[in-house]
Amino acid sequence: MVAAAPAEDWSGWRRWGDSDSVDFPSVIGSGYARSDAPGKARVALEVRPQHMNRFGNMHGGFAAGFADHAYFIALWAMGREDQMAALTIDLSMQYLGLGKRGLTMIADVELLKETGKMLFLRMTIAQGDGLIAASTATLRKVIVAK
Repeated sequence: MVAAAPAEDWSGWRRWGDSDSVDFPSVIGSGYARSDAPGKARVALEVRPQHMNRFGNMHGGFAAGFADHAYFIALWAMGREDQMAALTIDLSMQYLGLGKRGLTMIADVELLKETGKMLFLRMTIAQGDGLIAASTATLRKVIVAK
């Protein structure tokens, strides 16, 4: 596992998120993303108090919401802005560990396959040097009329 970059060292990463937003993405927050290889991207987010459950760990529902959001941020980082309005058809989560507040989580996203109408992706989510979740998703592409 690769530990997250320190908060003060986001050079080479693109900032995402809108702090003035009042829609669902504002619940997720804002973070950083980068793509260093075709079909692959990393999406970073600091886990905050509002992301926690009553036991002080990251809420599983938040993790699933972040995963869904991170797939689209990853597409953006990969230069696929044309699919930012795609539709999530299927998303599965496997919870592997507890997410902790105040630590940056990194989602490593890979575009496995693309067809005329679909995108197939997977990700792992880590904090520090431990995996906390894995996910797969199928997205229905949006065909933009020209």
